[in-house]
Parts: sequence; C-alpha cells; structure tokens
Amino acid sequence: MYQALYRKWRPRVFDDVVGQEHITETLKNQVRSDRLSHAYLFIGTRGTGKTTCAKILAKAVNCEQPVNGNPCNCCPTCRGIDDGTILDVVEMDAASNNSVDDVRLLRDEAIYSPAGAKKRVYIVDEVHMLSKPAFNALLKILEEPPAHLMFILATTELHKVPATILSRCQRHSFKRITPDKIAARLMYVAGQEHIALEPEAAQLLARLADGGMRDALTLLDQCGGMERVTSETVLSAMGMAGHFQTVKLLEHVAAQDTSAALAQFRALWQEGKDPATVLDELASLQRDALMRAVAARGSAALLSGGYDDETLDGFVQAFGAAGLLANLNQIQATRAAMSQSVDARLSAELCLIRLCRPELQGDLLSLSARVAALEAGAPRQAKAENTPAPKAEAPKPKAKEPEPVRADDPPPWDEDLIPPPPPWDERTYTPPPMPQEERRFTPPPLPKEEPKFTPPPLPKEEPVFTPPPLPKEEPVFTPSPLPKEEPAPARAVRWEEICKAAQSLMNPGQYSMLHNAALVRGHMENGVLTVEMDRSLAYMMLGTPEVAATLKKAAEPLTGGSVQVRIEPMESTEPTQLRSLEELSRFGNVEFK
Repeated sequence: MYQALYRKWRPRVFDDVVGQEHITETLKNQVRSDRLSHAYLFIGTRGTGKTTCAKILAKAVNCEQPVNGNPCNCCPTCRGIDDGTILDVVEMDAASNNSVDDVRLLRDEAIYSPAGAKKRVYIVDEVHMLSKPAFNALLKILEEPPAHLMFILATTELHKVPATILSRCQRHSFKRITPDKIAARLMYVAGQEHIALEPEAAQLLARLADGGMRDALTLLDQCGGMERVTSETVLSAMGMAGHFQTVKLLEHVAAQDTSAALAQFRALWQEGKDPATVLDELASLQRDALMRAVAARGSAALLSGGYDDETLDGFVQAFGAAGLLANLNQIQATRAAMSQSVDARLSAELCLIRLCRPELQGDLLSLSARVAALEAGAPRQAKAENTPAPKAEAPKPKAKEPEPVRADDPPPWDEDLIPPPPPWDERTYTPPPMPQEERRFTPPPLPKEEPKFTPPPLPKEEPVFTPPPLPKEEPVFTPSPLPKEEPAPARAVRWEEICKAAQSLMNPGQYSMLHNAALVRGHMENGVLTVEMDRSLAYMMLGTPEVAATLKKAAEPLTGGSVQVRIEPMESTEPTQLRSLEELSRFGNVEFK
C-alpha cells in the first residue's frame, strides 16, 4: 500500500530533523543527562517538526538502549510506540477533545503507573483549542504531576494559551526551515524514491513550502508522477504563471499598457491559471522589488530568490518605493475581497486595471505614490529639458592703463583750432542748480467713517391672549339629606331555632355537641347571642371563631337584623361532666373507662 512521502520520511531520531538543531541538541542533552522536565511546550508554524519531535522525545525517554540521546528504534518499547501497541504514550488532538470532561478523564487516568514503559507520556496537539474550563482542569496535574508522568504540548498560536500554563512548561520555539535546507532534503528524498527532480524545481518547491517541510514533501509527492520534475512541471501542477509570465505582466503594468496586461491575463486564464495565484505571484515579485528598494544592503536575505537583481532594479526604478507599496496594498485588498466575490476573474481584472491606471485608485497610498513620482521625476526632467547648455564666451581684451600726464607735455588738443578753456575762480564759481526732484503729492488720509449706529429692530409685540369670560356658574341643586334609617330591632329567637338553622352549616359532630343542652346553652337578648359551653370538651371544639361566624350566619336571617355572637365558658360541675360523658358515649366509636 502506497504511503504519502511526508509520513514515510518522517524523522525517527533527533538527527534526522532538519532545520531545528537548536531544539534537537537541547533535548538530546537532557535525555543523556536525565534532566528531563515534566512538561514541554512546542511552538511553531505548521510542518516545522513539533509533533515529530514530541514523538521522538516520547520514545527517547522510554527507550531501553538510547544512543547518544536518540531512541534506538530497535527495542520492544520503541517498536511498540511506533506501531501504537504501547498505551502509555497517548497522542491527543485538542481540536476534537477540548471539553472539560475529556481533560478530567485524562487526569483520572494519568495517576496510574505505566504498564509497559518507564514514563506515561501525553502528547496534546493544538493545545490552544482547549476551552477555559479544560485548561483549569489541566492546571493542577500539570503543576504537580506524578514522577512517572510527562506532558508534551504543541501549538501554532501561543497567544491563546493561558499564562498559567506557559509558566509551568519548558518552551521551545520551532523556526521556519530555510529554502536551501528544504531543497537539500527534497533532493535526498527524490533520490531515494527514484524521482528525477531538477535543482531549480527543488528550489521552487522549497519557496512554495513557506518554511514547512511537510508542505514541501506533499508538493513533491504531487509532482512526482511526472517522468522528470522541472520548474515548468511544478508551475503547471500548482496552477502558477511562472516567473517569466509574472515579470512580463508587471512590465505591462509599469508601462501602463492596460490592454496588453488584460490580454496576457486572459491567456493565463485560458491555460487554467488561478486568478488568486496570479495575483499572489505578482505581489511576491513586487515585494522583492520593495525589499530591494528599502533595504539594499540586507535585501539578499529578505528576497525569495526567484528573480535576478537586474529585473528587480528595473521595477524599483519604474515604480519607486511608494508605487510598489501602493500596488501591494491594492493586491492585498483584492485578495481579501476575492473570497466573498462571485467572479474571481472579474476581481483580478479590476485589480489589473487599477494597477495600470493609478488615477483610478482612490486610496491615500496611491495618491502619495503619484505625488512622489511627480516630485522625483517631473522637476528633474523639466529642468533638464528647459535649461539650455551654457555657451563658451570669447575672452575679453584687457583694458589699457592710462599713461600719466606730465606738466611739460603738450595738451591733447590743437591750441590753434580749439581755444583753451577760460580760467575760473573757485570763489566766483557757482555750480548750476541741480534739478529738483518732484515731490509726489500724497493726499492726506481720509477720516475713517465711523459706522452709523443702527438701533436693533424692536421686537414685535405679540398680541396678549385674553381668555374669554367664563360663564357664570349656576347654583347646583343640593337635595336635602334623607333621614337615616335606624336598623330595626332584632326579634327574639329561641336557641333551638338557631341550632336547627345551623345544622346545614356545620358537620354532624359539631352539631350534635351544639344541640346537647348539657354541654352548650344559648339565649338571645337585644341582638346578642350568648353561648355558654362546658369547659371540658365543648369549649375546646366549639369555642372557635369559625363556629361563632357560623352561628352568626344562622341567626341573622331569623332575627332580621345584625347579631353579635359571644361565646363564654360554663361553670362545670361533676354531674354535668358525667352527663356530658354519657351523652358522648352514645356514639359507637367513643368509649370511656
């Protein structure tokens, strides 16, 4: 049965792990010196070896014959851990077992000693997916675990792990693997699997893996079906445009040739290239050019390595740092909105149109790029075109110095033709008047006109509301009060009549005791019903407000007026008490001794 390359070539010892020497050496030294921690936390991006190192460490701490800190992979314990027959090493996925009940079950099982290994190891992958109650349940046993217990936690998002968990674990950060190391590993695996892999294709796969060895092996497995894996094979399998096509497309954008850029994108679309992948490659090229522009000295370590320096320098000169930054911002915005777009091709075409026509972009970065382009190129070009070249001037002849005049020298004019000037006396000489400067008339400043006071308009008097006169109140007729009707006096009623009227309102036991003249006596006077009851039994059963209310209800219809009921105890004598007992003994369920 065929097995995927990333599973088949997963490292089995620390020495096979690529690009994580700073971690593997530390773990090997701890295994050799037996200075192991009870909890480890492995941090890093996908495919960098976190789970692989966790499994190797679990084998190394339980190996019967470790070799320089590495597991031997030959003892029964190592083989049992590899094939999953030893249950003391448990690998748990926190993404699907993230409830507090799962962690409580793990905690209850962890206290038991290992059955077939030295230590009981729990590997919890994607530990950041645990819920908050699950982290709280894990905290106590993680703080003080038994001597036979070890936890190895792995996560890609450190910020989601609580600080209480971080403080109890030994942390190891896994770095992204460099493209050179990934390419070397791919060449070795391809040689072992008899895959004809070219070095340029290995470098391209290493760049596409983005620092993850697992992704690189998966891409190699995807392209390994060809007779020979070249760069063109990788680009075709990945649906990518390729470096040449990407450079050509960006050249059309730099020349602002919209029709040529759209025609080339249409050709790539016909070849089956993904619009999102085309934009990603265009962004990668401009990103390298931007790194070349802003960090010229250290740009070699920042570049992807897919483009030569001459090509990148040409794009830096064509766009400038501001233009490259604006283009990258536009591409990123399109890529973010492409997941919600109905037509990915239309989104990519609109993005190319905006890149070719910067004036159609309304964001601040595009405007800054256009201003920077005008400031950098337009003034220098205009100065170079409008300023004429200076002409070479002919050397001017030196002026002759005047010769000194002597007293005996003849005058420079002919005395016969031109008479000498008349002598003049300094005292009588009056120089001609100098022309007077005409003074300009400056009119005096006009007095400032003070603004005339305009009184504010008086507020309009609103008419005062005068309510209409109220109509005169007519005297209300008040009828004279009617004379109060005095209640009619209650007529005299016998006690037997009242007892007979209360029979339907009382239970038989109460009525039989009320009807017994030896225990209860009553008489009516002036609307007051006085009921005397024996202290021994009748008063205890009938001397209640409920019985009084029942008697009142029975007596009022007979008297025709209001009746007040008064219950009083009767003076009890021995014969009366005996008669009361004899009367009660008539009931079959009562027996007195």
